[in-house]
Amino acid sequence: MYDTDTRKRALALIGQGRSLNAVSKQTGISRAALRSWQTRVDPLVRTGEPCPRCRDVPGAPEDPAAYAYLLGLYLGDGCISEHRRGVHYLRIMCADAWPGLIDACEAALRSVRPDNSAYRVRRQGCVAVTGSSKHWPCLFPQHGPGRKHERRIVLEPWQQEIVDAHPWEFVRGLIHSDGCRTTNWTTRVVRGERKRYEYPRYFFTNVSDDIRRLYTNTLDQLGVEWTYCTRNGNPYNISVARRASVALMDAHVGPKY
Repeated sequence: MYDTDTRKRALALIGQGRSLNAVSKQTGISRAALRSWQTRVDPLVRTGEPCPRCRDVPGAPEDPAAYAYLLGLYLGDGCISEHRRGVHYLRIMCADAWPGLIDACEAALRSVRPDNSAYRVRRQGCVAVTGSSKHWPCLFPQHGPGRKHERRIVLEPWQQEIVDAHPWEFVRGLIHSDGCRTTNWTTRVVRGERKRYEYPRYFFTNVSDDIRRLYTNTLDQLGVEWTYCTRNGNPYNISVARRASVALMDAHVGPKY
């Protein structure tokens, strides 16, 4: 048996990106024990105070900006799964190519539920930034059975208020999950000579009509011009390519890092 502090320290080391083998050698704890702590909620570890939505008078999360960002990440690359004793896991899948995004995701998760555990589970080519809490379904009522694009996704009034107050954080979370900043090119004839012309562009791709609508509605609020980029007859891609709008996106979102 290990005490609570020992388990927390070990999970913190794993959360820093160290392998199970490295943490096992440093702490003397078996890899099997470390792996089990990653995949279950230890009864000795606090599950946190009731969330703001469970109070007698429901309120917003203490860090609404972090919540808006985490909401965007969840709608794109997140899922919630139920575990034992009513505990739920929130997992946000982040590609290894963007270490800064992984850090930002974990920081937002900890800000939204500071009393609960948060750690990283390494997968091939990606990291599952994971948090355990009994209250994720309270904070993300969009959770439900099946895939997101197969069910209705609508924000609760209190969520919409947060998005309206922190729209850029919400857009940033959506882009960091299902979007990208790319450099497109085309050719133009200039003084009789065809020349290559490059320009930056933001793409957001999601199969859910509702999630795309949340994205475009927020862009409208921010004065960002956008267009559908239909491929194979599917309007899953949203493009931001006009110079002024790209400049706004660059100032508040930027490329993944």
